[in-house]
Amino acid sequence: MRVHMIIPDCQVKHGVPTHHLEWIGKYIVEYKPDVIVNIGDFADMPSLSSYDKGKKCFEGRRYNLDILSAKEGMAKLLKPIKDHNKNLAKTKHKQYKPEMHMTLGNHEHRITRAVECDAILEDMMGISNLQYDKDWIVHEFLDPVTIDGVTYAHYFYNPMNGRPYGGMIESMIKTIGFTFTMGHQQGLRQGMRTLNNGKMIRGLVAGSCYLHEENYIGYQGNEHWQGIIIKHEVEDGNYCIMEISLDFLCRKYEQMRLSKFMEAIK
Repeated sequence: MRVHMIIPDCQVKHGVPTHHLEWIGKYIVEYKPDVIVNIGDFADMPSLSSYDKGKKCFEGRRYNLDILSAKEGMAKLLKPIKDHNKNLAKTKHKQYKPEMHMTLGNHEHRITRAVECDAILEDMMGISNLQYDKDWIVHEFLDPVTIDGVTYAHYFYNPMNGRPYGGMIESMIKTIGFTFTMGHQQGLRQGMRTLNNGKMIRGLVAGSCYLHEENYIGYQGNEHWQGIIIKHEVEDGNYCIMEISLDFLCRKYEQMRLSKFMEAIK
């Protein structure tokens, strides 16, 4: 049985805090999950938002700045892992190499959609600009990947109209029909259903792993759960779940940083 870590939508963009990415990287090194799944929308790509185009908030947005912000955020997330492996290499110990998957989200898909709408951009823009494939096994937008019986995608949708499944988690489990984990929707919802043959089907929606507030959902919509998920004993679609909030990671690693600083100045 393996341990999976799920990193929900981070929506990294210029001007938002990204301290939590370093906290997550440190927690990965400490916990050492076998599998890490970044559920997509790591990059926010606001310069390609068709929803905001023409609005005042759109001013100053630049594609290159979006790409740079995402790459800097990814470097911050992976730095603790790479530093850890460098230290292991020095002492000739086996390096930590988890299985790492990135399921692209609709925000990353904005790049592909922009190129499809204007062929002249094909040689200048692409998912490759994000350089995810340097460290992750990248899965195309809405192309599911099944790992230890759990099927992951940024979201699952009605094949008749292309709209993401939503609503009560129990209804989603019944409709989708297999153990799934997705992001896309803010907050955290989970549920399970036992079939008559004894098989367990589980559903998990976790779509928020950021410190900033999203203006488009207003004051009443920003008080949702934000964090990462650990799944223990993952086998044949079943697992035990552990929630790790960003508040917890902040207290853990910022307090540790403060303690080291105080010791250094004594």
